[in-house]
Amino acid sequence: MSLLRFLGIGNREGNSRDESDTVRKIAGRLERLPADQAKFLAGFAYVLARVAHADLEIDSSETQEMERIVRELAHLTEEEGVLVVEIAKSQARMLGGTENYVVTREFRNATTREQRGELLQCLYAVAAADGTISGVESSELTAIGEELGFTRPEAAALRVQYRDKLSVMKKP
Repeated sequence: MSLLRFLGIGNREGNSRDESDTVRKIAGRLERLPADQAKFLAGFAYVLARVAHADLEIDSSETQEMERIVRELAHLTEEEGVLVVEIAKSQARMLGGTENYVVTREFRNATTREQRGELLQCLYAVAAADGTISGVESSELTAIGEELGFTRPEAAALRVQYRDKLSVMKKP
């Protein structure tokens, strides 16, 4: 069953064949929002969950950071923020390997460079939420940055802000 059908969105206005089921399902739960805003938020939340799940574990501090970000970004209620993040986390766990690139590419194609930069900043905040950015999370951040259209040096410029959180920089 697709994420969209699971969330009960059906054929919402503005859906295209290029959208992944993941984005449509999350967006469908946000019916009060304009379709474009819901799709943006769905993609944004999924990519946040992608980086949180890079180490195959999404801890409570990462979840709380994702909820805070999506609530502030879309002016959601606490309940809506929790719902969006839980769906995104569930999808990242179930479909990660198959949906990661598709959703990130979709987000890139539908957003401005500035919006993609904001997402990348939020990705670092989520990865660092538990106090450490693991090697696998760092690699995922680099991959996502490139998928979003940033060069390695551009993405690395953000990394400097989180230098003290990088596991490779911490003393054993």
